[in-house]
Amino acid sequence: MNVTDWLAAAVADAERRGLTELKPLLESLARSTAALREEDRAARAAEAAPPSFREREER
Repeated sequence: MNVTDWLAAAVADAERRGLTELKPLLESLARSTAALREEDRAARAAEAAPPSFREREER
């Protein structure tokens, strides 16, 4: 499940339960989760990338 779908489901559930005050917290959690996933994706891509020319010269 992606973050956007999770947020929609979580907000809908909170609204059904009469917990509308949770919406800003859920939105903040969704933004934080998306940012962490993006950083993890970028870190994995950087690890998989071949060394740059400058890094090869330093060896």
